[in-house]
Amino acid sequence: MSYELPGATAPYDLLCRYGASKLMCRGPRRKLDQPYVAFLGGSETFGKFVEHPFVALVEQALGKPCVNLGSANSGLDAYVQDPDILEVSAEADLTVIQVMGAQNLSNRYYRVHPRRNDRFLAAAPLLKTIYRTVDFTEIHFNKHLLGTLKSVSPERFQIVLEELRQAWLGRMRLLLGALTRKPVLLWLRYDEEPEALLGPEPLLVTRAMLEDLQDEIEDVIEVKVKRSIDMDELEQMKFGPMQAPAASHMIGPDMHRVISEKVSEIIRGIV
Repeated sequence: MSYELPGATAPYDLLCRYGASKLMCRGPRRKLDQPYVAFLGGSETFGKFVEHPFVALVEQALGKPCVNLGSANSGLDAYVQDPDILEVSAEADLTVIQVMGAQNLSNRYYRVHPRRNDRFLAAAPLLKTIYRTVDFTEIHFNKHLLGTLKSVSPERFQIVLEELRQAWLGRMRLLLGALTRKPVLLWLRYDEEPEALLGPEPLLVTRAMLEDLQDEIEDVIEVKVKRSIDMDELEQMKFGPMQAPAASHMIGPDMHRVISEKVSEIIRGIV
């Protein structure tokens, strides 16, 4: 049965930091004095609203420490700007990187929060020039921003879309370049909802973009996932009364088990 947790994501003992990083990762904090696999990613890797995220299940399956560096609502920007998290990742035997959406990146058109990358901070003068009729003061999240831009002008939105995809590739290459060995990418592919204006999660990322990185990565683990509301498993998740809508759009325990089985199978032959 669901129950309320302190804060928006997890109990305090399930939050931790590494080094001087300000990024709140999934705890408990792990010791780094023995070989380990590191996992980077957003809310799915963090395991928002679930007791046992797939990272913990992979650790059980492999019998090898797995450090969960996942952070709720974070994206590529949070990681490439965090030297302490990059150091933990670089020292891992293997790093698994969740493919995160391209919408949560600062770029020539707008800025996002440095850690909670899903938060829209400000539109650049260039974007204000392209979209003169949009009131950006009423927008607080990137999805809302991009949905508004596409609705106002699908043609002008293509300019922003191309910028985001190029920014995503550039930021990914920065992240990959900070590692000592080629990582594995974890592509959690959601079914596209009929009313989805921007396409399926992870937003704006295409197979061609991943193929562009193929020489810089070890492998891509592709897993089709469904939200907890579609799997009828909300009752197995942990959330407060006000968090039910958010929890319904996250993956639940069954999907975490599916992901862990696929990830364990692939990386068992690598580490």
